[in-house]
Amino acid sequence: MKKKLKLKVSAIKDGTVIDHIPAKSLFEVITILGLDTIENQITFGTNLESGKLGAKAIIKVSDKFFENDEINKIALIAPHAKLNIIRDYEVAEKKIVEIPQKITGIVKCFNPKCITNHEKITSCFSVINTSPVALKCRYCEKITAEDEIKML
Repeated sequence: MKKKLKLKVSAIKDGTVIDHIPAKSLFEVITILGLDTIENQITFGTNLESGKLGAKAIIKVSDKFFENDEINKIALIAPHAKLNIIRDYEVAEKKIVEIPQKITGIVKCFNPKCITNHEKITSCFSVINTSPVALKCRYCEKITAEDEIKML
């Protein structure tokens, strides 16, 4: 008889756990949050079983607490993400991501003629719909639909 074993990732004393990330979006979330440039201990797993998502990813970041506007940026690609704020090895707070009203510097305008695609101008969008997501460019006023969203 085979014995099934589960591997466990060590708990973090203080920091943030981001769960319910679509597996295909893990590295985009890491980039959006700037986790690829910090020196904190980061643990991530991908293609984990999930009843809701099929395959999910999880990120644990030691000694890092995100501001709401930072974390809400990931709502564009991980709308069901959940955050657990960990203090002294215990879940101190739970948060759900929400799409912010303004998206700056993380999404490319789908309009090839937009000035943000030709000059060093930071992209900026107003969210005009959250389900499905629709973003209006501040510069060319074109609407970027959910299926057209490309991260910078």
